[in-house]
Amino acid sequence: MTIKPTILVVDDDQNILAVLEARLASTDYQVITASGGEEALAILKSRPVDLMITDVKMPGMGGMDLFAASQSVRPGLAVIFLTAYGTIPGAVKALKAGAADYLTKPFSGRELLSKVQEVLKQTVVRPSLESLPPITESLWGGKSPAMRELFDLIDRIARSDVNVLILGESGVGKERVAHLLHQRGPRREQPFIVVDCGSTPSGLLESELFGHVKGAFTHAIRDKKGLIEAADKGTLFLDEIGNISQDMQVRLLRFLEERKIRRIGDLKEIAVNCRIISATNVDLREEVETGNFREDLYYRLRVVTLKIPPLRERKEDIPIMARQFVETFSKAQNIPTVAIPAETLKWLCEYPWPGNVRELKNALEAGVVLCRDGVLNRNDLQLSELHQAPPKNIANASGDSLSLEESERNAILRALQQAGYVQKDAAQLLGISRRAIHYKIKKYGIEFSGRRSTVPEEGE
Repeated sequence: MTIKPTILVVDDDQNILAVLEARLASTDYQVITASGGEEALAILKSRPVDLMITDVKMPGMGGMDLFAASQSVRPGLAVIFLTAYGTIPGAVKALKAGAADYLTKPFSGRELLSKVQEVLKQTVVRPSLESLPPITESLWGGKSPAMRELFDLIDRIARSDVNVLILGESGVGKERVAHLLHQRGPRREQPFIVVDCGSTPSGLLESELFGHVKGAFTHAIRDKKGLIEAADKGTLFLDEIGNISQDMQVRLLRFLEERKIRRIGDLKEIAVNCRIISATNVDLREEVETGNFREDLYYRLRVVTLKIPPLRERKEDIPIMARQFVETFSKAQNIPTVAIPAETLKWLCEYPWPGNVRELKNALEAGVVLCRDGVLNRNDLQLSELHQAPPKNIANASGDSLSLEESERNAILRALQQAGYVQKDAAQLLGISRRAIHYKIKKYGIEFSGRRSTVPEEGE
């Protein structure tokens, strides 16, 4: 059974409404009418609509204001403007802002139907949520109470448009969760833009986010659209948001309050409508208390908070994830699925996994390649050297403590020793990012006995 496209027609002139409704209904479209912008918005919030046709000039909320508001309710909705000769510049402006087309009054019925058919052909059919894989599958499975609660929260908030702050250590899957929220939300047809605030130098981050105009600074040889503008109507994911400077915090806060940006060197403002999802592996509440992060920005970002537990706190999920990863990597290598003996699974569950899911995934990928006779043993994972007794020549490397934090600290110390105290190489051994190991070195107050009296800066 073919579903008829639904068209919302908005005009304050009842005669025009009647004519448009009759003409469109005669071609088997489902037609809904509204006599003003407020009524049209109420309809958009309650019913699915494939196309909106609206007059430009109406009392109260005009066509342009309705268009802007409709994109917040239904991002990407196709809109055709009806305009008199004197308001053509306004219609052209609407096209530049993303409207589908416009018709100049008076127009013929044939011209109307031709425009409608052309626009509807270009409209992307929204995939149903039923066609997407289950959340549990997208997040590698998991039966722990913490993950079941996370699955439920993702399912409940994905369909809303609120800002979300994702908390969790490096490697737990924060970007994957952000992408799930976008994929299952009302903006899933629109762009998903990722900004790595951790790896982008602060001097370049402003230009990356806000863009610039030609001549704004040396080497600005052409206009550049910023990533915030590129996320218009979609989702902007700000990864490692805790690393941005105070100046950038001010600019970002202003955008969140006004939903407008100004490119570097430009005078005009650009309206941007996007959902904000941010993530960090630092304690932002603590950063606020120490004055390193603005409290007003913190509350703007964390309308809803999702906390992803580290792998060591949900060890019952490790066997499920291990089998899934091994099956995937075996298929990728075009070999029979590698077997995981019980003793290997037991060892996997006992290992502290400072690099979390990312470290587990990387270790198993290597293990599938290195194992013999299709059986994955502990030594195939190339992690055992990090799980042995801690070295004696690094200060404060006691291995007697059974706390999880001490286990993680000792794993970092052993990796540093093996890597010759080069943070980048130690991070690779642990399967975590260079920024993550730099953060953890600071967190645990690690000093390099006989080498340096202070923690080396990232990038040295």
